[in-house]
Amino acid sequence: MTEQVEISSKQAEYIKNANHRWNGKIGAVQCGKTYIDTLYIIPDRLLERAGKPGLNFIVGVTRETIKRNIIEPLQELFGDLVSDISSDNTCKMFGEKVYCLGADNVGRVSKFRGSRIKYLYIDEIVDINKEVFELLKSRLSFEYSICDFAGNPQQLTHWAKEFIESDIDIYYQHYTLFDNPFLPKEYVEQLCKEYAGTVYYNRYILGQWCNAEGIIFKQIADNSARFITDKVQNGFVSLGIDWGGNGSKHSITATRISRDYSTVQVLKSDLMEAKGTDTKKIFKWIVAFVKEIITTYGSIVGIYCDSAEQVLNNSLSSELIANGLHIPILNSVKTEITSRIEMYNILLNTDRLTFLKDKTKTIIEALQTALYDENASKDVWLDDGTSDIDSLDSFTYSFEYWFPQLSVFRHFS
Repeated sequence: MTEQVEISSKQAEYIKNANHRWNGKIGAVQCGKTYIDTLYIIPDRLLERAGKPGLNFIVGVTRETIKRNIIEPLQELFGDLVSDISSDNTCKMFGEKVYCLGADNVGRVSKFRGSRIKYLYIDEIVDINKEVFELLKSRLSFEYSICDFAGNPQQLTHWAKEFIESDIDIYYQHYTLFDNPFLPKEYVEQLCKEYAGTVYYNRYILGQWCNAEGIIFKQIADNSARFITDKVQNGFVSLGIDWGGNGSKHSITATRISRDYSTVQVLKSDLMEAKGTDTKKIFKWIVAFVKEIITTYGSIVGIYCDSAEQVLNNSLSSELIANGLHIPILNSVKTEITSRIEMYNILLNTDRLTFLKDKTKTIIEALQTALYDENASKDVWLDDGTSDIDSLDSFTYSFEYWFPQLSVFRHFS
């Protein structure tokens, strides 16, 4: 390390007391959980076991998250003592060979079924596949085997919570956002604002395990007038289309994203019955919608359609060309529902999402009535016909391609 670093009293406690078979930290985002692991814990564990029998593992949600969350911070601190992850999913750390595996690939992890592990680090343990965790857990079979982990809390019934609270040899810490004294005051205030009134405040600010229940988007359910406007914002326009089936409707949404990714505005949304409706009628409806958007708001950068319906997507492309509309037809990204919910809540809480008056009724009502599926193992909305999920889907498709840029903006606002 080239410079002196500061640590909090809680981090110092972890260094002093984390000498059990299992050692972990669960809590808020940006509270310093992983930082102390890259600064001290991981290097120390590897050097303590250098030369001893057994394998070293760092496991994360994906190989990419391991690189971002663990490898790159280690390299910033220790330079050439930590190599990049090679093609065989290993890297060199302080002279030790370390396997870096994403838990999204159960098959790859299963290849180590007979191996014995001397050191295991799990990044984002709550998001790890349980099957992968159980496989790795059974491999910690040396007297000196040890595991460190960190993560953010989710549901009260999550398997990771049950494991942490079981009869195991563990040192465990709970973190809130306020346990990190080195964060800028403005950043903390902004993060609290983004998550206020949502389940994410409990989890990502207070670090609490809790269930997601009831109405998802209470901000707009309680006060829709706060988000409705007759003032059109500047930016580029994108459309999203969700193709309906017998039990759902076709949905289309036009959205404008500001060029600095600070705001999102729904320009128009609409629904059409799917049952008994032929493609000729559907395409006529879409063409009319597209022409209105172009006439009123300008060019469209692309139309993002449900990627599961390639025949309809190809046919729509031909229909648009026949009508003199040369707009790219692109596949939807299909962002996970949990990520959609978090993004919508952040945009609503920070007044970065608006809806044009009298033109966006379907999406406003969809957001107002969306409910958490309280029987699901993840934070997803209830999809049993009681809410308009079709409008939520087309809305997502219309701007999810720019989720990363919208997320980056929040940290600089």
